[in-house]
Amino acid sequence: MYPQEDNKFKKSCPPFNWYIFLSFIFSQTETTKIKENSHTKWRWLPPIMNHAWPTHPFQGPSCQDKRPNLSEIINHGVPKELCQKVLAVVTEFFQLPPEERAQYLTKNHSKQVKVFNYYQKYDGIGKVTMWSETFSHPWHPTEDFTHLLPTNPPQYREVFAEYARAIGVLFDRLLSLISRGLGLDKDCLKRRIGEKPGLNTQANYYPACPDPELTMGMPDHNDLGSIAVLLQVEGVTGLQVIKDGKWLTVDPVPDAFVINLADQTQVLSNGKFKSVGHRAITNKLLPRLSLGMFYTPNNDTVIGLVEDLIDEENPPEYRKYSFKEYMEEFYKQEGKRRRVKEAFELQR
Repeated sequence: MYPQEDNKFKKSCPPFNWYIFLSFIFSQTETTKIKENSHTKWRWLPPIMNHAWPTHPFQGPSCQDKRPNLSEIINHGVPKELCQKVLAVVTEFFQLPPEERAQYLTKNHSKQVKVFNYYQKYDGIGKVTMWSETFSHPWHPTEDFTHLLPTNPPQYREVFAEYARAIGVLFDRLLSLISRGLGLDKDCLKRRIGEKPGLNTQANYYPACPDPELTMGMPDHNDLGSIAVLLQVEGVTGLQVIKDGKWLTVDPVPDAFVINLADQTQVLSNGKFKSVGHRAITNKLLPRLSLGMFYTPNNDTVIGLVEDLIDEENPPEYRKYSFKEYMEEFYKQEGKRRRVKEAFELQR
């Protein structure tokens, strides 16, 4: 541990009073890894232009070679002004007085609307809290969910309802394109994920950090659902993706969404698409905001490989499971570097 540095962090930490009891500092071994991996710039795929979508952007070498699938898309149909409005109103939420945000503060995973902090456990130092604050709540493209949302900022509900409608259209297109990229009918993945998916948003706020080489904004993880659509504030770097054992930084692209195919898509596709391990580093000069919209099976959904993707050359890689079973395994691994889908791999 670094006692002096830890004290420095607590003086500048996000302003909930109980934060002074937390540790944000990693072990020397972990901070060495952060220093070694925090400066390489990288782009996995060029932005996918809207007019090129009919040619199946999720088809081709990345699918055939079973490589991780993360894309940045532009000309996606969501108005730039709407993206700017939703980032602005979410930023306003995080700028509210701490006592107002604290009404949503909880450690109860079942709460629909919540503010919380991520953490990870490490041998020798125990629990390390991430240098970030997360606000999570449901969303839906057509059903009314806004009564669950804050009334302050005053425009939060109206802006988020408009954004949810636009993102719902985008998810429908993505699911169709991914299905067709696998050689399936366009509605296949949407059917397999279920008629009533879990729709959740997660806004992550990363305050300016006194020493980015000693802590993290978000731990290494894979998304648990099917697809995530991430909107990032421009001009501030933070997202990193693992490739060949190294962490590589993905700079924000103006007017672009990051599309991340998550664990359930990897399982449904029998590994033809790979869920991407990612994390967030911190920034000494500027705060950073990201807004993730998630499309996830509900607990009753049975996740099983699409039979048309299995043959002698492509035997099944995972057993069937309910998403409830997946989530039970997810919570068993609380505080660790979760490897949940691996628990359902078939032995060969």
